[in-house]
Formats: sequence, structure tokens, C-alpha cells
Amino acid sequence: MTISDALNHAQKITHLHSNTPSLDAQVLLAHIIEKPRTWVLAHPEGQLTPDQQETLSQNLSQFEAGTPLPYILGHWEFYGLDFIISPAVLIPRPETELMVEEAIKWLQQKFKPRRRKEREGEKLSISSRTLRLRGELMQQDFYAADIGAGSGCIAVTLAKHIPDLRVIATDISEKALEIARANAENHDVSHQIEFIQSDLLPPRSTLHAPLDLICANLPYIPTTTLHTLKVYGREPTLALDGGPDGLDIIRQLLRESPQRLAPGGLLLLEIDASQGVPALTITQEVFPEAEVQLLPDLAGHDRLIRVET
Repeated sequence: MTISDALNHAQKITHLHSNTPSLDAQVLLAHIIEKPRTWVLAHPEGQLTPDQQETLSQNLSQFEAGTPLPYILGHWEFYGLDFIISPAVLIPRPETELMVEEAIKWLQQKFKPRRRKEREGEKLSISSRTLRLRGELMQQDFYAADIGAGSGCIAVTLAKHIPDLRVIATDISEKALEIARANAENHDVSHQIEFIQSDLLPPRSTLHAPLDLICANLPYIPTTTLHTLKVYGREPTLALDGGPDGLDIIRQLLRESPQRLAPGGLLLLEIDASQGVPALTITQEVFPEAEVQLLPDLAGHDRLIRVET
């Protein structure tokens, strides 16, 4: 079978189950032959080995049975990084990149004053004053929490972009945390992230300081709505079902957050596009003196609640 034949065959099957059949066929074939997608398109005359043909057949059978392409591949891209995934975790989505962008922008602004102090400290002679200054700087680490970490895509991406950041990643699922740990190791940020099995915020005893940043992409799809979606039964329900109105778990986190978030801290919550007004109202009630914003995603849909205390 040539690459051209394989692409045509794969596209006939993906066409029945995908909105992007051509792209999905190309991505799948590139994964099987371990070449970039551009190489696949440039070499239609290339030949598949018998093993590659067998793998293609098996993968297409999975696709026909309803298995999402990212689970078949075993990895997916998020914010320019490649993440291991499995059916134990939610597939990372572009909408969540808005949260990461806001978090990185805020953290970079917060770290600038500290780095300026560090440069000033380097100019001092080795003295008690220097040691005192260095001690103060060591206590100025910033602590972030990724609540409902899943694959760890948020925690790992933040740690990768902010090397001095300390992150606590929690999830109620131990299987999800295993995937998140593997992703942290793959991206060389394991030393920055502590993984804790917990329902929402970690126990107080595990925290070294109040949290400067809380990021949460929690289950937010209303139960009855979820049951009508294609994603139901294909991705972990635990990571999708947000209760009758989709806000049950978000309410719980909001109730716990004021006592755990440091003064001047930031809370970021991803929401469903239909929940903008009710989610904003609930958040303003919990944080009456904070700056609370509702931010849209690239498609213009309500997507992120931003709270700065």
C-alpha cells in the first residue's frame, strides 16, 4: 500500500466520524510511519510496511468505534508542547490556552520586581546584609495550584514558561496524576511540581505558603447537556460533569478559595460558554472586593473568570 492509497483509505473512514477527515487521516498516518505530516504529503509514492498497514487497520477500527484520535495517538499538543494522554484524562483543548496565557502574563509581571531585586543583591558585598537579602528572596517564591490537573498540561506549561514557579497539581484521580507526572518528567519540570491526590484544593498541611495563583479547568458541562454530546462516554465523565447547571464544582472551589489565595493573588476559572453571567455573579458574591472579569475566548464566547484580589 502506498502512502497515497493509505491516505485515501483513511479519509473514507474518518469522513464518517470527523469534521476534519483529511487532517485526521494525515495526522494518523504520520504517527504510524513516524514522519512529519509535511513529509507524508510530499511522498505519496512511499510504501507502508506490512506492520504499518496492520497498525493503520487497527487504528481505523478504533476510530470507527468512537475512540477520539488523540487517544489513538497517545499524545496531543497544547500550547506548543506535546503531552501524553490516555482515556484517564481529558483531551487538552485550545480554549484552555486562554487561561495559560493569562496566568503566564500575570506571573511574568509579578516576577519582574523580584528579579530586579536579585540583580541589586548581586551587587552587594558578601555580608550579613547580603545574606539577609538572599534569605528574603528565597521566601519570595511564587506558588501556583492547578486544580483538577488531568494530564498536567496547565501545570507543566506554567512551570516550563516560569522556571522559578512552584506548582501544586491536584486531581481526584490517581490515574490522571500518573499521566501528569509522566508529562512533567518528559518536559523536565518534575522538580517544580508537587502532585497531590485531592478533591479540589490540597490540604493546608501540604502548602508552604498561601497560593499566589489558582488555575482550575473543572467539570462544567450540565449533566443533561453532557448526555447529548458526542464526548459523553468517550472522555472521562468525572472530568466533564458539572452537575445540574454545570457549576456545582466551581461553586465548591469558589467557597474554599478566599481563605487559600494570597492577598494580591489571581484566580482563573474556565467555564462553559453559556455560564458567563451566572458564573460571574457567583464569583462577585464570593469576592466582593476583588477585581472580577469575564474574558472571551478567540471565538468570542465567554470562557474565563478572572479574579485578582
